[in-house]
Amino acid sequence: MTMRATPLAITSIGLLAAWLGASLLVAAVVAPAAFAVLPTRTLAGALVGRVLPVIFWSGMALGVILALLGGRMGLGRFGLVSSVLLALASAAAQLIVSPRIEALRSSIGGAVDALDATDPRRMAFGRMHGISVLLMGIGMIAAAFALVVLARHLSARSIG
Repeated sequence: MTMRATPLAITSIGLLAAWLGASLLVAAVVAPAAFAVLPTRTLAGALVGRVLPVIFWSGMALGVILALLGGRMGLGRFGLVSSVLLALASAAAQLIVSPRIEALRSSIGGAVDALDATDPRRMAFGRMHGISVLLMGIGMIAAAFALVVLARHLSARSIG
């Protein structure tokens, strides 16, 4: 099945591009800027922690919608897999990792940096943060792949 230049396909490309751009902006600009200019790392973490759910929830929704409607657009197996991967990475980050990070912050009761580097809570926080970053990266790569697949199919269909 080949994809037609339908409003659905064009909208999907726009939504993927917007999500990927927002994710890149948060990861490359907002988070580093917050940690660079806010007076404490705790405050910067709180700010970033308020922004990330928007990225993760929208990534879940977009991935699920694309996976459900991808067949209509001729998204293909790789495009469908990348859509599901976007949804799963976003869901894992928001529904599994984020609550664990919040629970660790609550159990610490203050700044994570105030803990000794060998404190199990600080080490667990570092692991959870790393997993969160990894999941966001996986989601971004999956979204980029789905975007390229959609754009190539749409371009090939328009030319051919």
